[in-house]
Amino acid sequence: MKKKIFLLCSFIFMVTIAGCARNSNQVEAIEPSHEYGFPLIYGAEHGNLVGGTRIATNLTGFSGSGFVAGFEGEGAAVEFTIYIHNEGFYDLNFITASPYGYKENRVYLNGERIGVVAIDETEDFSASILQRVFLPAGRHIIAYSHYWGWVFLDRLEVTPSTSLDPAMFNVSAQLANPNANVATRDLMELLVELYGTYFISGQYTDYGVHGAEFQVIRDITGQTPAIMGLDLMDYTPSRVARGTVGRTVEHAIEFHNMGGIVTFCWHWNAPEEYIIGTWYRGFFTYVTNIDLRLILDGGDPVGYELLMRDIDAISYQLSRLQDAGVPVLWRPLHEAAGGWFWWGAAGADAQIELWRLMFDRMTNYHGLNNLIWLWNGEHADWYPGDAYVDIIGEDVYFGERVYASGIERFLQAKAFTYPPKMVVLSETDALFDPDIALRDGAMWGFFAPWKREFVLESRTPPVYSEQFTERWMLEHVYSHERVITLERLVERLPGRVTGM
Repeated sequence: MKKKIFLLCSFIFMVTIAGCARNSNQVEAIEPSHEYGFPLIYGAEHGNLVGGTRIATNLTGFSGSGFVAGFEGEGAAVEFTIYIHNEGFYDLNFITASPYGYKENRVYLNGERIGVVAIDETEDFSASILQRVFLPAGRHIIAYSHYWGWVFLDRLEVTPSTSLDPAMFNVSAQLANPNANVATRDLMELLVELYGTYFISGQYTDYGVHGAEFQVIRDITGQTPAIMGLDLMDYTPSRVARGTVGRTVEHAIEFHNMGGIVTFCWHWNAPEEYIIGTWYRGFFTYVTNIDLRLILDGGDPVGYELLMRDIDAISYQLSRLQDAGVPVLWRPLHEAAGGWFWWGAAGADAQIELWRLMFDRMTNYHGLNNLIWLWNGEHADWYPGDAYVDIIGEDVYFGERVYASGIERFLQAKAFTYPPKMVVLSETDALFDPDIALRDGAMWGFFAPWKREFVLESRTPPVYSEQFTERWMLEHVYSHERVITLERLVERLPGRVTGM
């Protein structure tokens, strides 16, 4: 399907490093000659070392006279001063070693956070790339800064970014479930039609369209999010046994009847038999002693039956939505690669097997044909396969009042599959600036900030919080011509409204 892709071309750029020393650890850098070409390389030992970072030489494989250690404390960083002759997009490649496991650390441009770079466990110095950073002409300070820390930084390499391929937005509307019903197929067709040109607005809430999150957004902007994010957590048997009563199915039906789109996650409280801590935190790994690998290998048949019981209970709630004509963007087993939820604690293979098992149980046993399967595992090694996934979601928490596009995570998710899948911002904190996302080419299919403190200062009365997204940015986002709200969705497709 032909789409308008609002991208800027990459250029051929040249970077030079400023030569002024800034502290006793820094030496005057030699400006690279133009004849050297790319990559332009800047040794970390020549950067501005702050917050306890220090030069070290006790690893092998580093370049120059040493590398930088000491990223353990808050504020620890290395700052590189560079000068850009031609504005445009650059890749920032931080060559790091991470012998203590997977780590993430932050990158700042002139004091503003622009992204996070990740590195898997390795004792060798390896690439950790922040892709497609837009740099105007002039002098800039690029800081590699502590977040998880415990890495060693050898150097920064700067190269021009490659142009984005517009074909990445030509995604298929074909669903993994060949028996998906008409309403579900129509929703996927709509998402595909808008993808690459528009951002669909979303918001998580506990209380549906009457929830405080939706109320403050409407009060400030005059618009309503087009996607409502909800949770099936309180329908989980181990929570129901403690007295929880789920209401989100009713909230979803009401919003659907207003013309809206619904997405569900499931904070899957483990069966009571495996909860060893506070019961209402039973989806966290540290609160459970469940061994998913043992269960799937047949070593714990009782555990297998309990997991099937839970899947069946949630399938019943999804069937209620099917009976009401509600298609669902279904996002189970989210953030698995992080390991903080029990369904990710046993590793990638176990998560993939559980995902496929759930897909089969819900699709073929329960006949749920109203689901668009949104996988949110967040690492290529955890991907269950194209036959089980319709959309890829990334949960990106930018930080307070950080309005970056998240292009590095967008491109990371795009690389998980070929042909490409639609990529959405399935959870976030601060809203990204649509103008920046359009410039960078980070065309998220939809965005959905998490609820409560990420939007609200108080629920009663509802008071908007500017901690993560300032009021002016909220207004900018919801008034933007490329952002689809509920009102614009209904205006575009008035037939979606079935009741009030």
